[in-house]
Amino acid sequence: MKDPAKKPPWKKPRPKIGKKIKLSEEDKAAARARAERAGRRYPNLVDNMWAARRRRKATSDFE
Repeated sequence: MKDPAKKPPWKKPRPKIGKKIKLSEEDKAAARARAERAGRRYPNLVDNMWAARRRRKATSDFE
């Protein structure tokens, strides 16, 4: 069961640590595709966070 004290990401402030990640066209397309598979017309915050994490993970693999 979910912890009721844990806030959803859209109610949390952006973390102070770390850089902002600007999504590339490829990342935006991946977020749109994920939203479409879930039955949403447009990507939401969670889809965009997933795309940013996916990109961050891919770039950290090379280091």
